Amino acid sequence: MFRLSLLPHRRRLVVLGSTGSIGRSTLDVVAAHPERLEVVGLVAHTQWQRLAEQCRSFKPTTAILTDREAFDAADRSCFPSETRLLFGDEDVVALVQSPDVEIVLAAVVGAAGLTGTWAAVQAGKAIALANKETLVVAGELVLEEARRTGAVILPVDSEHSAIHQALGGRSIDEVARVVLTASGGPFRGRSASELATVTPAQALKHPTWEMGRKISIDSATLMNKALEVIEAARLFALPAEKLDVIVHPESIVHSFVEFVDGSVLAQLSPPDMKLPIQYALLYPDRLPGPATRLDWATLKSLTFEPPNRGTFPALDLGFEVVRRGGSTGAVLNAANEIAVARFLDGKMGFLDIARCCRAVLDRHEVETNPTLERLMALDMWARTEGSRWTPR
Repeated sequence: MFRLSLLPHRRRLVVLGSTGSIGRSTLDVVAAHPERLEVVGLVAHTQWQRLAEQCRSFKPTTAILTDREAFDAADRSCFPSETRLLFGDEDVVALVQSPDVEIVLAAVVGAAGLTGTWAAVQAGKAIALANKETLVVAGELVLEEARRTGAVILPVDSEHSAIHQALGGRSIDEVARVVLTASGGPFRGRSASELATVTPAQALKHPTWEMGRKISIDSATLMNKALEVIEAARLFALPAEKLDVIVHPESIVHSFVEFVDGSVLAQLSPPDMKLPIQYALLYPDRLPGPATRLDWATLKSLTFEPPNRGTFPALDLGFEVVRRGGSTGAVLNAANEIAVARFLDGKMGFLDIARCCRAVLDRHEVETNPTLERLMALDMWARTEGSRWTPR
């Protein structure tokens, strides 16, 4: 599933979500390896000025904005003559399915990232997947389609990249347990009562990683780890019983794989997304790159502790989705996206995010084999339910 043949020429790359933090780090990796990677397309949502700047640096043949207002406002003179500026999801699909494209870095946040990733899978491309929601919402369908088309899916999330590296090609049958690490977010050690009055500004201050607003809130609630548990289950065909989470505030160990003989392998590196991005883009090669190196002289200790599931109930929702399967991932993801947006808008409290998700899941009747169209309908249903939910 994860094998990508070494090509004798530069891999032609499209970056979906190029103006976000993952997209920017991806372009840092490209800049460090111009002999191995060539950007042929960049896709952004609203940040046309940053997109234009990226185009001037990398000269892709195509740039796409997916927000109509941003597309209409974009100053064409800021884009280089080599780059066509296009608009909309249809052009995104055409771009990733172009014969000129070999690998797609999928970094669009949320369920919105499914469109481009699904199109790339249908076309049998290699996909460096940084959009965990794709597998949370439609993992079984995406992986089935990848098997049919020969698409290669390479994980970019630091935890799943770590699992892939620690597995080293060994069979899942040899694995006793996979443990994903979590930083604990900005509220590690706090009680539920202390979190009742948390503000968005406080929740956005992640102690380790630099991330977008939605992912930062997910990290604060541990919903990000719940979604990663679901992604790991899909990606590596693991049951809930073989998955666990441990809090590791230094964010140096990115995951553990415990084998049936008792051996435990871990992947260590500083909290720098450029390393797993480069690993995916250049796999199976390892080359010097722009990622931060581990400073063993200053590394004094590594600490681990169990997550507080009572204070952070979102984590258990991820394990529930793994056990129940079917349509539950799409519903949880959509409910969470709405709840996070409402929290950021000041319309609900921090603790209400998990409560809202719990309520929407409780109202949902699980469908075991939904189509992609049905999953999209359930996504909309869950968003409506989440919008209607009223904090007590």
